[in-house]
Amino acid sequence: MRYFFLLILLTVSGLFELQAQDAALLARKVREKLATVNDYTAQGVMTTDVSFMKIPQSDVTVYFQKPNKFRIKKQDGIAITPKGGVSINLNSLVAGDNYTAVNAGTSTINGQPVTIIKLLPLDEASEVVVSTLYIYEKELLIYKASTTTKDNGTYEMELSYGKFAQWGLPDKVRFIFNTKDYKLPKGLAFDYDTGAPPVDANAPKNSKGKVEIAYSNYTINKGLSPSVFNR
Repeated sequence: MRYFFLLILLTVSGLFELQAQDAALLARKVREKLATVNDYTAQGVMTTDVSFMKIPQSDVTVYFQKPNKFRIKKQDGIAITPKGGVSINLNSLVAGDNYTAVNAGTSTINGQPVTIIKLLPLDEASEVVVSTLYIYEKELLIYKASTTTKDNGTYEMELSYGKFAQWGLPDKVRFIFNTKDYKLPKGLAFDYDTGAPPVDANAPKNSKGKVEIAYSNYTINKGLSPSVFNR
């Protein structure tokens, strides 16, 4: 009987190890696909929906350069660079390999089967506590990501793809956060200070905020001047 239980224990342990290997392999494949993009310049429209702020829809230019340079520049010249563990850049979610990947089951998003993996940072000083990715394995695309941080609560990204899916780049990104926990990027706070007054000054701030960018075009791997990332 003792050997029987030992066999079960070894079998279960082996299954967990295999699942961990599968999760790590999937994360690596997604990272390798995204790594084919050295840099890009993208044009899009940004829509911000925060209950206690009134921010007009704006044309934006988005810049990215490996490994982790990322900047959003609005049509009025104001630049937005998310800080800390907050990012609406996919590459930052799977960059490097300083994390443990864990299989967390399967689900369905928009009719597509997705595999769920959790990424647990190995660095205790990391601002990110855990990231949960919902991946369409057939095309190695992240359809959804949920990240819990130490200082900015939990935020989510929802992504949809079209003509740039071969690069792993979305046509649309929706960034969803809790306004109570999240510290708005400086650019958004500046808009609020100098733009229109709040929709309702007494509106509760403990609600969901959304920032959506719909991309119309990408220019990929053409090189970028370091100056575009200067403040």
